[in-house]
Order: sequence, then structure tokens, then C-alpha cells
Amino acid sequence: MSLHMPSESARRTAVDAARWPDVARAPQRAPLRTALAARLVRRTLERLPLRVRTAGGEDLGRGGPLLELHDPEAFFARIGRSGLIGFGESYMAGEWDAPDLAGVLTVLAENVTALVPEPLQRLRTLWAARQPESGRNTEDHSRENIHHHYDLSNELFALFLDDTLTYSSALFDGLPAQWPDLAAAQRRKIDRLLDMAGVGPGTRLLEIGTGWGELALRAAGRGARVVTATLSEEQLKLARERVRTAGHEERVTLLLRDYRQLTGTYDAVVSVEMIEAVGAEFWAGYFRCIDRLLAPGGRAALQAITMPHERMLATRKTYTWIQKYIFPGGLLPSLEAVDRTTREATALRVTHRELFGPHYAETLRLWRERFTERAPETVALGFDATFRRMWTFYLAYSEAGFRAGYLDVGQLLLTRPGDPARPGGPERNKENHA
Repeated sequence: MSLHMPSESARRTAVDAARWPDVARAPQRAPLRTALAARLVRRTLERLPLRVRTAGGEDLGRGGPLLELHDPEAFFARIGRSGLIGFGESYMAGEWDAPDLAGVLTVLAENVTALVPEPLQRLRTLWAARQPESGRNTEDHSRENIHHHYDLSNELFALFLDDTLTYSSALFDGLPAQWPDLAAAQRRKIDRLLDMAGVGPGTRLLEIGTGWGELALRAAGRGARVVTATLSEEQLKLARERVRTAGHEERVTLLLRDYRQLTGTYDAVVSVEMIEAVGAEFWAGYFRCIDRLLAPGGRAALQAITMPHERMLATRKTYTWIQKYIFPGGLLPSLEAVDRTTREATALRVTHRELFGPHYAETLRLWRERFTERAPETVALGFDATFRRMWTFYLAYSEAGFRAGYLDVGQLLLTRPGDPARPGGPERNKENHA
């Protein structure tokens, strides 16, 4: 038996049914839905710049990155049962592979609006899975959802992140980066955000979403006094150690606290890729909190992953593979949604933005390569082969979104028109693509 084509029993045995019930369990055969899914998917694949090779030797597609379909029946049955969630679970189950996984997923992301026929798109509410109640980011659910991802293991994240332990898009000194220095690119990103917020000596800075503390450390190094809040106990534990080691305990206060419970007045508020965990239902409250906490003349600088407004509206109530397995309760806003929400709910306005989506694709490529190189070490941390396939798919899936331009990332400056200006940072209304 080829290493690329494990037997059905071997693949099933490798999946822990208690840990991964929907991956281990073969889809119940629903002949009509499976046949319909097979017909629709085959018709779509035939039009795409992909090469799909089935276990029976059949080739589909117009040529391009290779998708090896080991178990077509299970693949189509999963898609027939649960759409794109089934597509991801089929990869986790080993029913298909791709030597260039990010390449295959980029082609699919570039053609995302054509994957489902328009008549079925109009009937999305009838066939697409709906968000579970836990997807509502109330204070209780937010703690659980953050715990699901960010408290997996500090050691796991250290396997593929750089020395800054920064888990968000880097900003490289030009692309393509021949010899990319990920740590330098992460510091460049952080410094640009701090510059945008006007952070310097004596600044009272609030950070919503601590991560592992690199931004707080760099702000403290500028002479700012930092309050930083997180819901991740594991991140908080390591961030405290890093602050203590750096000798910034007097300048940095670390809190295990929901953003809704924060108090005080700050000259600047920063938040890096945290709005994605807020949820549309709570966006207005999130921005009202920032408005409430920001001193007159203060600046708020956010880094946010965004998606096109039309796609956000079409999919915001849909339950996705990413939400089921990676980021429960996650939802990407659009730039229009951020602008509209701040205008309707606060006195804040987006007065500056800089977008750099291609830099996130490069960041994710580096993370994915590092994770692949060190994936065997995940065994010692207690993560099984199905987890490794899931994490590889997640990183490649995200990379593809940015390579295709389906996703973007940017830094946004929010200020109150009419407030007295504070020194530092851009005052112009400008949009750049790095």
C-alpha cells in the first residue's frame, strides 16, 4: 500500500474517536446528498486550475496544484453532510492530501464565490450549519472560547513562533523577503502600531489582548505605563515571567480580565487581532468600551483581520470549520463594519489605516514551515496526529485566504474629531497597501 494512500481502516484507527468524534465517525451514507455533492464538486473542480487525482486514477481539473483524493466516497459524503466543515474534516481524517496544501487552498479561496452555485447560495440558511449558542461571546463564553485556543500550551506555540512569541501578522521590510527575519518583522509591526497610537515616555497605555507580552514590553521600553488585559491564563503566566525578566514590573500591570470590565482613563488604547474574537453582536459594546476608556485627545490603534463586506454579511451566521476547531466564536469584521459601528456607537472615527495582507501570508508561511519541521515534537506535548493535520490545515487555510486577497489585515487609528491633538502619530486620513 502506498504511503500516500493509507487504507480506510488505517486512517480510522489513527483517529481518536473520543477526541475527534466527527472526524473518526464515517459519514452516514445518504445516497442522494452524496451523489448531489459529488456532482456539484466534480463540476466545480473541472473548471478550476487544479489537478485532482482520485484513488481510481481519475483526473479532474484544468491543471495546477495537486489534490490527491484517497477516499472519494467519504470525501463527497462529508461535503454532502456538512459542506466546508466536512471538507476540512476529510483532510483531518486523511481522506485527501496535497503536496502543496496552501497552493490548493489558495486556488479554492480565489474562487470562493464560485464554489457553491448561485441558487444554492441564496438558500444558504437552509443548508449551512448555524452557529451554536457558545458562539455568542458573552463574558462566560468568551472565557471558554479563548481557553479553547490560547490555553492549549505555551510550549506548542513556542514551536512555531519566533523569539518575540508574537501571534499576529508581522510587517516585513519589503516583499518578497529573501531572508525573512520574523522577529524583526514582528517588532516592526508593533513599533508601527505604537507610533500610530503616539506611545512614548509617560503615556498611559491600555492593551486589550496581552498575548505573550511583547507589545507591553516594547511600550514599557519607551517609558510608557502599561495596563494589559487577557482572558488566557497560560498567556498571562508566561507574560508575567517575561515582564519580570525584563525588569518592567513597575511599568506593566497584567490583568486576567474581560475588556468589558476594564476601568480607568488612558492616553492610548491598542489591541492586536482581538476584535476577531468579539462577535458582531458585541462590536458596538467593544468600541464603546474603548471610547469610554480613552482620555480626551487620546488615540486607539487596532490591528484587525478583515474580509470583504459582502462576504461578511453572507457568512456571519454560518458555522465554519475554523469556528468548530480553531477559534470558537470567531468572526472577522469588514472595514465597512468597523467604520459604521464606530460612527453609530461612539464618538470615535477611523482616521488612518494601513493595510498589509500579503505580509500575513508570508507570516503564516513561515509559521507553517516551522510547525511542519517541529511537528514530531508535538507528540511529547500530548498532541496526536489528527491535531497535527488540523493545525497544518488551519495555517495553510489562513495563508491561502491572504494570498488570494480574500482576507486582509491592517492597522487602524481611531480618534475623536475635535479633540485636542496629542503629539506623535499620523493625523492624515490615508489608506496604504504595504
